[in-house]
Amino acid sequence: MFSWREDPGAQCLLLSLLLLTAWEVGSGQLHYSVSEEAKHGTFVGRIAQDLGLELAELVPRLFRVASKTHGDLLEVNLQNGILFVNSRIDREELCGWSSECSIHLEVIVDRPLQVFHVDVEVKDINDNAPVFPMAVKNLFISESRQPGSRFSLEGASDADIGTNSLLTYSLDSTEYFTLNVKRNDEEIKSLGLVLKKNLNREDTPKHYLLITAIDGGKPELTGTTQLKITVLDVNDNAPAFERTIYKVRLFENAPNSTLVVTVNATDLDEGVNKDIVYSFNTDMSTDILSKFHLDPVNGQISVKGNIDFEESKSYEIHVEATDKGNPPMSDHCTVLLEIVDINDNLPELVIKSLSLPVLEDSPLSTVIALISVSDRDSGVNGEITCSLTPHVPFKLVSTYKNYYSLVLDSALDRESVSAYELVVTARDGGSPSLWATASVSVEVADVNDNAPAFAQSEYTVFVRENNPPGCHIFTVSARDADAQENALVSYSLVERRVGERALSSYVSVHAESGKVYALQPLDREELELLQFQVNARDAGVPPLGSNVTLQVFVLDENDNAPALLTPRVGGIGGAVSELVPRSVGAGHVVAKVRAVDADSGYNAWLSYELQPGTGGARIPFRVGLYTGEISTTRALDEVDAARHRLLVLVKDHGEPSLTATATVLVSLVESGQAPKASSRASAGATSPEAALVDVNVYLIIAICAVSSLLVLTLLLYTALRCSAPPPEGACGPGKPTLVCSSAMGSWSYSQQRQQRVCSGEELPKTDLMAFSPSLPPCPISRDREEKQDVDVDHSVKIY
Repeated sequence: MFSWREDPGAQCLLLSLLLLTAWEVGSGQLHYSVSEEAKHGTFVGRIAQDLGLELAELVPRLFRVASKTHGDLLEVNLQNGILFVNSRIDREELCGWSSECSIHLEVIVDRPLQVFHVDVEVKDINDNAPVFPMAVKNLFISESRQPGSRFSLEGASDADIGTNSLLTYSLDSTEYFTLNVKRNDEEIKSLGLVLKKNLNREDTPKHYLLITAIDGGKPELTGTTQLKITVLDVNDNAPAFERTIYKVRLFENAPNSTLVVTVNATDLDEGVNKDIVYSFNTDMSTDILSKFHLDPVNGQISVKGNIDFEESKSYEIHVEATDKGNPPMSDHCTVLLEIVDINDNLPELVIKSLSLPVLEDSPLSTVIALISVSDRDSGVNGEITCSLTPHVPFKLVSTYKNYYSLVLDSALDRESVSAYELVVTARDGGSPSLWATASVSVEVADVNDNAPAFAQSEYTVFVRENNPPGCHIFTVSARDADAQENALVSYSLVERRVGERALSSYVSVHAESGKVYALQPLDREELELLQFQVNARDAGVPPLGSNVTLQVFVLDENDNAPALLTPRVGGIGGAVSELVPRSVGAGHVVAKVRAVDADSGYNAWLSYELQPGTGGARIPFRVGLYTGEISTTRALDEVDAARHRLLVLVKDHGEPSLTATATVLVSLVESGQAPKASSRASAGATSPEAALVDVNVYLIIAICAVSSLLVLTLLLYTALRCSAPPPEGACGPGKPTLVCSSAMGSWSYSQQRQQRVCSGEELPKTDLMAFSPSLPPCPISRDREEKQDVDVDHSVKIY
């Protein structure tokens, strides 16, 4: 106890202790001490406070204490953070004869993972009394031995250390003997019995002495042994060893029969009294007797058992040389055998506190596992270096002596490598070196760091118009490189307006399969191209997504019949009335039928036919196949009927073809009777014809431009389809149809193309998208060639 205020020296001492404690905590190691045989619950130290940990965080952070070999001797109270004695501690059992004895503890806490090292020194108490090898020692002494003769005795041993093991000896009062204790240069106490005066076997044939050994502990403990001395008759020269101490070195694991040393003693007597027999001292331990053999004749000590440096680093062998005299005489020597370590023990690895699996976005230096290594060898043979499998994103970091942490060294990517098989190698410094390995399987846990990805950024789909509602037209598919719920992809439309209607009224997409459906029949005349986006989104947190563009081309069906243009004023009941003078010649244009078709391509290509008259009568008129112009076939005469009712059939080239009928009423009049009609008819014919020529030129130019643009589009589409795998859908390839020259006209197909289209659940069909008509020449009249005219609707609606 000291006073802070009154004693300045105490203040300095306390400050020094605080600085020492802070340094130890900062270095990651604490030192405590406790006496052996302390009772259960004995206070050792406030370990939580000394480590800088709060009491409230001991349980949440999984505070735990571990020891490699003495895990149950000490325990920590998690309520107050005190380290206390949990079970009986016996220093002699823990450390044997070692002068230093401590218990090494590992204190581990999680979140974050930390390791502290604590050494608890076990202090010795005087709990072991001196013990002699034998309770009764028989000693034979010849009566001829002179005063001053010394007889070696085996001293007592004390399992304690330090002052507790310092022994003093005492002998019962006797006039013949005294004890002699001396220490040689090897710090070995030699106990001997010294003869003070001559013995007389006839007076006292036996002597009984009591030797007491007293240790230096407080309180003192004692041990005794009884000497039973038998006085022998005359053999007055004892054998003598040439050395009292032999120092020998021997490698561990030496094979049996290896010579350790040869001891030699001589006897000055002659005859039988000179013959010497060598033997181990009767007090030798069974361990030495099981490992070494002594030849009784030549004194050779050889190996006969396993010599292990890790079991014992040295041996003290006591050898006795006895002659064959009567009574026999003997001498003693000591062999100090030092065992030399060789590298015969593999390093040991222990992997614990694994933090698995590891998130792929874990920061660098994240602790994955704790590794401890040890080697039973000593010196260089016990020095261990650890290494890790090369070319992995992990490394080993030395934390304390033979303790390592496996930490993250570089970024992880589960999509590249989902698991690592690490091999930790511990190699000692022996020659040759020995090593041991341990495997660690590190699984990389997925995080949502990859958005779903489509194979293409844009897809082109062909669908025939008038498809049934709910028709499957295409399937989109996106792949997510993540795993589990992070890779579950759902699909949805990116909603927008198509004209005045919502996109979702035209198409829908299945959330799981990605199948795209047309919700209603599509009309090419209303909507030729529908362009929209489909979104793919995963189920991660937060979710990631991407879009793909679909271009849906609506292919034409022949669903519109030709439509006649409104007849000019003067028609009756929708019919066209014309007055023709009888004096006109062949090829005179009487009238022209005009029609249009809302379809496109073949389906919009119109032809005109004149229906035969009633009764099979021949009429002097014909109609242009592609122009719709009605003209005379010959000069008119008086026999021709005055009125003719002409029925013109207009039909397209679709499959099946659709038709419309126009009625033209032609009245034949005399030339002088209808000049006004003729002039009117002439004006009505000339002016429209001039305008029609201009219109036809523009129509032909427009048709050629559209056909060229369509051919280029199909070429580009075919190139894209050849360079990419065909997308999944309810469409299939079809064979193009080659239309040759016929009575209906000549079509040239410059390049064969296969277009994928979808028409409900029917088989794929082929549509001829690019064409250039080559109209056949009409019969030439005397006045002019027949004009050719094709009317096509070029309006296109694209969304």
